[in-house]
Amino acid sequence: MMQQGKKLLINTTNPSIEARNVETIKSPTGNLYESLVIISKRANQINTKIKDELIKKLEEFGSHTDNLEEISENKEQIEISRFYERMANPAIQATNEFLDEKIYYKKPEIEL
Repeated sequence: MMQQGKKLLINTTNPSIEARNVETIKSPTGNLYESLVIISKRANQINTKIKDELIKKLEEFGSHTDNLEEISENKEQIEISRFYERMANPAIQATNEFLDEKIYYKKPEIEL
């Protein structure tokens, strides 16, 4: 049974891919490539968090025996896996966060 006290990484982002205006992505930083770097770094953070969360949940179902005959399907484990499969791609989530101004970033100071 899943523990009620643990917080799920639930995101209401639409998992469908949408076309984006390049100027909209470019406008917060003034440079398209800087914006894409920020989005990609955030997507990596989201992906790592999702992966860690999924591994922790699936470890609860881990079998410590090597006998293949004793391994059976667990409906709750399958539902957890399906839930994570239906989630929006981390790049889509990161793009939405960036465009909604939910990501904090700063440029490193350039020394001459």
